[in-house]
Amino acid sequence: MALSPPVRRLKSRPITFIFELPTEKLKEFWEGLEKGKVYASKCKKCGQLSFPPTADCSHCLNREMEFVDIQGEGEIETFTHIVIRPPSFQNQPTYTVAVAKMNSGVSVLAWLKSAKLSEVKVGAKVRLAPVQSQDAPSYGFTLVK
Repeated sequence: MALSPPVRRLKSRPITFIFELPTEKLKEFWEGLEKGKVYASKCKKCGQLSFPPTADCSHCLNREMEFVDIQGEGEIETFTHIVIRPPSFQNQPTYTVAVAKMNSGVSVLAWLKSAKLSEVKVGAKVRLAPVQSQDAPSYGFTLVK
């Protein structure tokens, strides 16, 4: 009986992918964050609101969109507290993310900043606002007390 040769194993090296995303049609959204505004896209044909903003309407496929300010108050629909963080967030403390239905009618997923977990519940009021960071402008929620 012949023995199988030993399996030779090679270790792979880490691979990093960097994607260049076309953002020209969404430039106003990013510029808005830098200026202190949070925008959704709104279809000029059917009125569908989209967040995050889209370049084209997912409802009627129209390509004519406008940007509308959605910052302000909303209500938490669901949330989760992240304790086991993905590798890219290992240097961050534990954090909470929430989905809130904004007064404008659109739902937004964002980090919930400066809130005690015991205060976070479905139905709690939150305020959406831009957040300036070292990496890139973003947006987040704070609880309305």
